[in-house]
Amino acid sequence: MDRPAVAGDAPRPTASLHQPRLPRWAPAALAALAVAAGCGIGLGAGLSSRVQWGLIAAVLFVALTYGFTARVEGLRQAKDRLATSLVWMCFLIAVVPLVSLIWETVARGSKVLDGGFLSHSMSGVLTIQPGGGVYHAIIGTLEQVGIATALAAPVGLLTAIYLVEYGRGRFARAVTFFVDVMTGVPSIVAGLFVLSFWIIALDFGYSGFAGSMALAILMMPVVVRSTEEMLKLVPNELREASLALGVPKWRTILKVVLPTAIGGITTGVMLAVARVAGESAPIVLLVFGSQVINNNPFDGAQSSLPYYIYEQWAAGNDASYDRAWAAALVLIAFVMILNLVARGIARWKAPKAGR
Repeated sequence: MDRPAVAGDAPRPTASLHQPRLPRWAPAALAALAVAAGCGIGLGAGLSSRVQWGLIAAVLFVALTYGFTARVEGLRQAKDRLATSLVWMCFLIAVVPLVSLIWETVARGSKVLDGGFLSHSMSGVLTIQPGGGVYHAIIGTLEQVGIATALAAPVGLLTAIYLVEYGRGRFARAVTFFVDVMTGVPSIVAGLFVLSFWIIALDFGYSGFAGSMALAILMMPVVVRSTEEMLKLVPNELREASLALGVPKWRTILKVVLPTAIGGITTGVMLAVARVAGESAPIVLLVFGSQVINNNPFDGAQSSLPYYIYEQWAAGNDASYDRAWAAALVLIAFVMILNLVARGIARWKAPKAGR
């Protein structure tokens, strides 16, 4: 127990628990100061690129944040703010090109993007003339990607189930090795393989189905890898509880493992679809392009959105440039819709949390 205070005792110093901190407005003020200094240095040095100004401002912001924090809050807190500033700087560096790309595509693609552009083909339209549309390319992309997904998704899903639930020994290691090799195969190699086997060796003609087979080759390793990682995240306790009740292993996989991981599996499949939706090299080799609507992917040449963009840009005139940018905007919207659908399905099929 503390003894009672006696008259004449000197007051004892009390330790303060309050640590000096920068005010809340300090980061914003330092950012404004760094931007102003970056612009001034850029103008003074004669740098014409705004990107260079931004990089200078980012470096100055990190340095100013570290210096002021170290002076006011101490070295330990300064290191923490330095790491946070670096993370934010890297985030902005990654986001700026994406925002710039979307802005440029929307600004240029919206010039000719309307209902007529989406509902007409290029049949009878000269490339140097305005008009025409992308309807035939949309039909080709939907059919080719849909067939590729129907071919690749079941094979990739079953392969991942084998590797996670059954795969042991040399054969499983060999399958894993070849999946890793296929992940890095260039799209042109997949197109050449299908060209040599399907069109040259078996003497089938150019068609959307031939392009779909090449896209399926590119999709399979992505589906396998993403599904494999999702299945590994399923707790083993769920499998063990099901098996302890006498449920066969195949039924445990079907009723317990897959429903638990269905959200991640669906997202992985959609990522694989987005991966191949913009491929143009296999389409150029196997589908061969067309100016008219071809609703039959198994017979005759067919177009697609990536091939249409390449074709219009190669024409080299203002009208074709506008159509190429509009088609690129349609392709971006197509990929975004796929991702939104994947998120909706994942949320719908995800296991409900119990109380």
